[in-house]
Amino acid sequence: MRRTLLTIIGGLVLGLCTHALYFQIRQPADIHTLDGQLSWMKSELEISDSQLAQIKALHESSAPQLRALAAQVAKMQKELIAFENTRVKDGRVDFIEFAQFVEARRNTNLECIGATRQLVLASADLMTTAQRERYLGLVSTTIPLSELSL
Repeated sequence: MRRTLLTIIGGLVLGLCTHALYFQIRQPADIHTLDGQLSWMKSELEISDSQLAQIKALHESSAPQLRALAAQVAKMQKELIAFENTRVKDGRVDFIEFAQFVEARRNTNLECIGATRQLVLASADLMTTAQRERYLGLVSTTIPLSELSL
């Protein structure tokens, strides 16, 4: 019984270590940089160096706008938490203020979608037809293909 238990525990430990090592090796070292995030394009889509440089320039030029939108979304998330805290604490809600918040949030979401769509389409314009189809197929999980123009 003791030997069986040691074998099971040893197998679990070895399996967990193998699992962690496998994903550590498979994960790009520079995943938190733009170069690391775009490196999959070079390998998966067979993007040339010049295409990759142009796509990187697009991302770098749109970064300030996207960061500003991300800050706006974070601010709105804090406002939503404040609304909820007020509702729970005081048992009241300013419906006019909340409606204005919802409208502002809707507009910010539309602006985020538009900026992302613009970046995706500008990147796709730099690709060959085969690369573009593959790329749009990959990003269509977040942006429906019907909303993108080939």
